[in-house]
Amino acid sequence: MTASALCQGARATLYCYEILKRTAKRLFNFRAADCRKEIETEMSQTSASPTYEERPWGSFTVLDEGAGYKVKRLEVLPGKRLSYQKHKRRQEHWMVVAGEATVTLNGEELTVPLGETIDIPLGAAHRISNFGAERLILIEVQRGDYLGEDDIIRLSDDFGRAEEK
Repeated sequence: MTASALCQGARATLYCYEILKRTAKRLFNFRAADCRKEIETEMSQTSASPTYEERPWGSFTVLDEGAGYKVKRLEVLPGKRLSYQKHKRRQEHWMVVAGEATVTLNGEELTVPLGETIDIPLGAAHRISNFGAERLILIEVQRGDYLGEDDIIRLSDDFGRAEEK
């Protein structure tokens, strides 16, 4: 993971700034590549640092998490969509903060415009699609007793990740 990926978003920028302040004397004598390594090491050791992951459809950043909840920023690339999926142990709430989402919820296709929200009940089949020309950005709030990435039952997937029947 690169330092630029770790430093995405306002919250990550604040973490980077604090790390740079704390390590300025040590960093002063290093080359730029060494500085980047130092920052990445410090960021990975900061428990509150955001998690950024790329996926075939775009990316997500974990903004916050605690007992029973997780908050993510999802970016869906133009023309891409997530798996049509279900979760056994969590429900989700999405807010569109850039673009317009097309959401498939239990077989029904819904449009969720900028500033609007939608709830995904526990066990509901769902998918986010971006048919627009710009990136779609959503804030996702997950609630449940288990929020791991392995609580996904893929019903269909454009990237060959659907589970075998």
